[in-house]
Amino acid sequence: MKKTHFDTSMWKEHALNPKECNASTVNWIFLVDLLNFSFWSDIDIDDTGIPHPDRYRVTFQGVEYTGYWSMVAAINRALDEGIAITSPELIASEERLPDHEIERIFRSDTKEPIPLLQDRIRVMREAGRVLTERFGGSFTNCIVQADNSALKLVDIIASNFSSFCDEAEFCGRKVQIYKRAQILVADLWACFENKGYGEFNDIDEITMFADYRVPQALYHFHCLHYSPELHQILENGDLLPNGSPFEVEIRGNAIWAVELIRRRILELIKEDWAAYVAAQEQEEEKEENNENNGQEIEKPKMTTVNAILIDYFIWDFAKEAQQDLSEGERPVKVHRTRSVFY
Repeated sequence: MKKTHFDTSMWKEHALNPKECNASTVNWIFLVDLLNFSFWSDIDIDDTGIPHPDRYRVTFQGVEYTGYWSMVAAINRALDEGIAITSPELIASEERLPDHEIERIFRSDTKEPIPLLQDRIRVMREAGRVLTERFGGSFTNCIVQADNSALKLVDIIASNFSSFCDEAEFCGRKVQIYKRAQILVADLWACFENKGYGEFNDIDEITMFADYRVPQALYHFHCLHYSPELHQILENGDLLPNGSPFEVEIRGNAIWAVELIRRRILELIKEDWAAYVAAQEQEEEKEENNENNGQEIEKPKMTTVNAILIDYFIWDFAKEAQQDLSEGERPVKVHRTRSVFY
């Protein structure tokens, strides 16, 4: 992260992400994160990052996309075709936007359809109705109600939109993971660079986004360890039901691992700045003694970090190193859970 100077400005660098920051962008981010779930392929069993030729794929502006980006490409393709798919009023209306038209919007270049299409249609209808009936037809009104609080916005999202209410029971206790609700807030923060609709005074309270890809990378880095029984389940490609003990443990421990990483990085940042200040003082002393050789001291690039940036960084790494994560020195498969929550 130090080498790449990884920060919120990198969010806009992806070709498919919006470059403008306005109310339309807010509704785009809402729809993308509303549908940001379950992209692993039933066909692409090896999951090496070299896509199986038949897995779900979308071509947009001459570029082929799979996984999460295939869904984003399909949304941008629809907008290019003149379909106002980010409009809550439109997606709420079966008359104006029939199911078969949504199916066409998410059409695949291959024989594998987008996973959980009917669930995607269902959550789109629900979200469109909720925004239209309770929030004046725009997610911007949810943001206004949150009053610059990331945690309050997460609560508004999880309380009003059932597909964001990512909860489980573990050892008799309710566990609130809220992966997509939190990544929705995080994407607003990153896109708007903590201004306007993306300004939150408690953004560092957001945790990492517990999915199936980041835990794989955390295992690779020895931040997570799996029991032989769990490792065999993953190797076999067996399904882990949403809410099952193993699945909740993977996600919960991933959240805690990133929190520990965050704390350690903050310690390292503090050490870097202390060393920089000490070096500056030495240079000032040399100047007073006419011993300065004109060497410039490089200022540390990182001033702080939060779980959002760490998650973004690890997810990007996991996608780039997908083959090594699946087949390298410490191989492990992603856990396979079909769910609207991630």
